[in-house]
Amino acid sequence: MTGTPLRVGLIGYGLAGSVFHAPLIAATEGLALDTVVTSNPERQKQARAEFPDVRVAATPDELFERAADDLDLIVVASPNKTHVPLATTALKAGLPVVVDKPVAGTAAEARELAALADERGVLLSVFQNRRWDNDFLTLRRLVADGELGDVLRFESRFERWRPQLKGGWRESGDPAEIGGLLYDLGSHVVDQALALFGPAASVYAETDVRRPGAETDDDTFIALTHTGGVRSHLYVSATTAQLGPRFRVLGSRAGYVKYGLDPQEAALREGTRPGPGWGTEPESLWGRVGAGESPLTGGGRPEPTLPGDYPAYYAAVARAITSGGANPVTALEAAAALDVLEAARRSARDGVVVTL
Repeated sequence: MTGTPLRVGLIGYGLAGSVFHAPLIAATEGLALDTVVTSNPERQKQARAEFPDVRVAATPDELFERAADDLDLIVVASPNKTHVPLATTALKAGLPVVVDKPVAGTAAEARELAALADERGVLLSVFQNRRWDNDFLTLRRLVADGELGDVLRFESRFERWRPQLKGGWRESGDPAEIGGLLYDLGSHVVDQALALFGPAASVYAETDVRRPGAETDDDTFIALTHTGGVRSHLYVSATTAQLGPRFRVLGSRAGYVKYGLDPQEAALREGTRPGPGWGTEPESLWGRVGAGESPLTGGGRPEPTLPGDYPAYYAAVARAITSGGANPVTALEAAAALDVLEAARRSARDGVVVTL
């Protein structure tokens, strides 16, 4: 990609902004991290230390005062409750926008944002980075190549052992904060299931509050029946003392079992930046493909894990803005996932299966 890089304004420098967005933006040809918005003095200091040329603004208003003239892309990585108002302001200013997941608290809000983006003729993309996890890319290839046959059941677990509360808005019981694991890790596992196996026809869910003092769900199960017949069983938890497989996928010909998390988040947290060998994992962590055998006893064949590729997301965003490439994750796709999350919340509350 040639020409002047697109100047990016990043709103929020907490976990999402500092660990995921800023490093990936800075590593993408055709993008330049111009401004970081955070009111926290320590985070301002951190941003300047990590990106010496970056400008720092204390508030989104300060950014938007000059955004239309000085910036080419706004990235919203602030707390969930701010996603819709900040994205709306940026879109009304005629600026392309990337919004961290979940793009909104409801599917209706996501569709309103999509309509606004279409009206203004600008990009609105949702950061669903785990479509570029190593295990997801590997599974998508296995499915596309027919190596598993017809997939019958997809089990996906995003589990952690965090018995102590961390506090903050993600664990707040205030509905306005859009906290809890259903909308946090649940956004990832539902998006992956829909991307792999298409729309959901029905949803059943169980959401529990397990830890003492917790205010919102920290142990959740979601069951989807897809319109194509695949059943997805999705688990997200902060209370899992023994972790299960990340994926267990059962097909008419073979199954695929994969343990462990994609290495990219851990690498980014440690300060490693995309480069040669990015997103790879050792052979000892590869999943296994087979039929009628246990992978824990060496059954099946080892399946080389494709490299994870978070940088591909922002590369696609840059192409979409500069040369009309495809939007890597649309707001309407995010709205379909929010339909499922809303149905899951209703199912858990009322103890019913919800038909979409």
